[in-house]
Amino acid sequence: MKLMKMILNVGRYLSEAALRIFGPNKDDYPATGAQPFTGDPYKERSGKH
Repeated sequence: MKLMKMILNVGRYLSEAALRIFGPNKDDYPATGAQPFTGDPYKERSGKH
């Protein structure tokens, strides 16, 4: 009885992992595209390389 329950739990664990990996994405990221550079380049060097 305990062995059968353990086997079922392992099977459920593996199948849920496979569904997360191969399932559709649920990401809700905003579409950003390329961001323009609006800062000024640093003109002074520190002397350390």
